[in-house]
Amino acid sequence: MLTLLAPSARSVAPQVTAPPSLAAYHDLRWMFAGGLSWLWFVGLLVLVLAARSALDVALLRLAWPRGVPGPRTGTAFVSCAALTLLAWVLLLPAATLALSAAVLPFSWPFLAAFPIMLGIVAALSHGGVMSSWWRRLPAASAVGWLMYSFAAATAAAAVIAYLPAGGALVIVGLAGLVNARAWYGLAGLAARVQPRAHESVPARLLFSLPFAPVAAVTVVAIVVGVARLMFTGTIQLPISPAQGVAVSAALSGQETGQRARSSSPGTVAGTDGDAVLVVGGWGSWCCDAANSLHAALPGVPVRQFSYLGLGPNGKPRPGGGSADDLPLPALGDRIAAQVGALHAVTGRPVDVVAESEGTLGVYAMLARHRHLPVAAVALLSPIVSPGQLSYQGPDGASVSQEALEELNRVVGGMSPYGPSGAKQLLASVSEYGARYFEDVVAGAHPSLRWLAVIPLADAVTLPDCALPADVVVVNALHGGLLGDPAVFPMVRAFVSGQQVTAADDGSLRKAAELIDGAAAAWRMPDTRAACPMPAS
Repeated sequence: MLTLLAPSARSVAPQVTAPPSLAAYHDLRWMFAGGLSWLWFVGLLVLVLAARSALDVALLRLAWPRGVPGPRTGTAFVSCAALTLLAWVLLLPAATLALSAAVLPFSWPFLAAFPIMLGIVAALSHGGVMSSWWRRLPAASAVGWLMYSFAAATAAAAVIAYLPAGGALVIVGLAGLVNARAWYGLAGLAARVQPRAHESVPARLLFSLPFAPVAAVTVVAIVVGVARLMFTGTIQLPISPAQGVAVSAALSGQETGQRARSSSPGTVAGTDGDAVLVVGGWGSWCCDAANSLHAALPGVPVRQFSYLGLGPNGKPRPGGGSADDLPLPALGDRIAAQVGALHAVTGRPVDVVAESEGTLGVYAMLARHRHLPVAAVALLSPIVSPGQLSYQGPDGASVSQEALEELNRVVGGMSPYGPSGAKQLLASVSEYGARYFEDVVAGAHPSLRWLAVIPLADAVTLPDCALPADVVVVNALHGGLLGDPAVFPMVRAFVSGQQVTAADDGSLRKAAELIDGAAAAWRMPDTRAACPMPAS
């Protein structure tokens, strides 16, 4: 069915018969993908809950050891329904993060959702298959069987995306056999579990506590705590080195394995080069981030984009670290205005170097302003295929929208940017993102030179497509690539008119496509009919 209606969503098919807690995450993501109002969402939830509980009971009875009395059908149904409801409640943050990664595809939301999901389904791995499962922590063997099914679903997704319909059906069937073995293992474990005999009152009180739900909630608390420590700077990730290091490495020729090929290798653009506008990502400040590139390109006008716009003197306004929550049309218009201002001052075509959120603004700029004096575009940590899902319902409101807005408020409250977070940006990406991106990949600007540098971490949110030839994959996390000594020489060479390649790009491209396919199993289901990226 998915092959006919939503071929890009085939990667999640093996999870239909997965153990209960894993299957619950599958169902929750599908319900979130619809952008339903509360009335329709509750109605669908009741139907899915009944269908999932009935399927879990059927699979449990089929897997139950022969000769051993099994649980009553009614008792098993209630147990499976309780597990599914609990899993949905606890997995709501992970599903909302997955939704945000579908609207605004970059790796950080997915990397936050993944440990939440995996920890919760592991803590509930025995749920629904044995009596009083909520009063027990899962046995190691129960977690092992769930991970067995999880690994099979991940491996299946890694290859399903690149197979025709017949081959995909074979892989789904093999994954179903793995799920069946996991069900047999869990059912056998449940059949061997004996009720606990508690003679003392303290023992009865102790072992009546909901150990499994508490363990699952602890997973969420740990991830939230780590996120808070990252926002406060207590935990720091190596997103990029200092820009001074990148400049020193570039100017001394230490390009860490990257090379730029042209008819005159090593040539640095002189005074006749294009002007360069650097558009930073979320949280960037104007106007010092372009200094490193300016130092590496003597005689070339280099200016940083300001999210605050232009001042009365026609120059970018300084500051702007909290001014980047802009609707896409406004962001595109603001970049277009600063491109025009730089061209007017220099009389030269403008090369645009944009990172992360800045790449969204470039899509909007090119879609809304067809005749700008732009000669080349370099996209660093680009947001690829934004707006995969629209979380707004037909009447403008939906359960998915309320959940995403609440997530944005909570994350914004933990961050330095305030509780409003990226509300305007998310809403506009949901509305305009896919349209602007499709305009770019459709070849509406054939005269432009393009370079896209994708960090390997962002492979978890890439579409299931072969990467185009003008894409370079680097071993990095999302963000800060202009300060990376492996990327800075590539950007310098590109705006100097040289052809850019990477020494180990072939192996990283293959790794990115493998990671992308595997991660598709745990993203929001992709209901689009075709690959949104141009062919290689």
